[in-house]
Amino acid sequence: MTHKPLRLIIDRKALQSNWRWIAAQSGVETGAAVKADGYGLGAVEVVATLADAGAKEFFVSTWDEAEALGKLPEGARLAVLHGLGPDDALAAKDSPHRPVLNTMSQVQRWRAAFGDRACDVMIDTGMNRLGVGMDELDGLQGLRIDTLHGHLACADEDHPMNALQLERFSAAKARVEAQRYALANSAGILLGKDYAFDLVRPGIALYGGVPRREAELMIEQVVTPEAQVVQIHTVKAGDSVGYGATFTAERDTPVATLNIGYADGFARNLSGKAHAVRGNTLLPLLGRVSMDLVAVDISRAGDVREGDWMAIDYQLPQIARDAGISQYEALTGLGQRFERVWV
Repeated sequence: MTHKPLRLIIDRKALQSNWRWIAAQSGVETGAAVKADGYGLGAVEVVATLADAGAKEFFVSTWDEAEALGKLPEGARLAVLHGLGPDDALAAKDSPHRPVLNTMSQVQRWRAAFGDRACDVMIDTGMNRLGVGMDELDGLQGLRIDTLHGHLACADEDHPMNALQLERFSAAKARVEAQRYALANSAGILLGKDYAFDLVRPGIALYGGVPRREAELMIEQVVTPEAQVVQIHTVKAGDSVGYGATFTAERDTPVATLNIGYADGFARNLSGKAHAVRGNTLLPLLGRVSMDLVAVDISRAGDVREGDWMAIDYQLPQIARDAGISQYEALTGLGQRFERVWV
């Protein structure tokens, strides 16, 4: 296999620890969102790792994501969040997994093709993204619903929408018969037990994201990017580094050029803000992040040579703040040029 000069070090124990902590906060059945290829880590490995920790319920977006998972661990179950589109009947027919029906046309399509086979349903309680409307609930009568879902729009904030959506979902629960009810994502779990119902669907918190302040210091970092050194050189005092000459050396500065850039999802807005790590020492990035390269001040790094691996300090909350993006983007944007290495 061709060598890749980029890798993501993925901490299996940290992933499991995060799931266990979230499960303890929820106090109910705790699943895992593994859409977008396990938030970019590799969904097959994520499912196997979390199943070992005790997770049984998993969620993907589309039927092709479900197919890519292959055979699930024993006892595991999967739901497809985008439901049953006009072109999904064949995939659903050959699959043991449940769609999460989002519209009345999907409900009608499911009834016509699959009769009383179990499905899930999403209720729109105010996000106005996906879900059957509150005024359409009577149309669900007679449907064999495994789990009735809602989704919170503002759970990462102390926002009045949270209580409003809880009230609406509780009203839907009273009107629609289902085996289970599920409302909370990672942030929603931390709003309290009232939001837990029977099942929760954590996502970003599993992978090292901090959805609310209550999770600070409790969520472990799961993913650490590492890049190989392409070149070592000394930037003379007065010389600049990178496009736009945005950094000028005040003294002779040893610099390592690393094999990572914004084409890999390492945001250009991290220019002048992010750090590499050598041992316990943070090393500042110099100048702009290029498409494939960054420059690092290695004055305090000790002996560094071409071909050495260097870690990037990639704590999701800080990276997201520095880059001006969400923690979700900071994680799922890490591209396919990285080799995924589970440790």
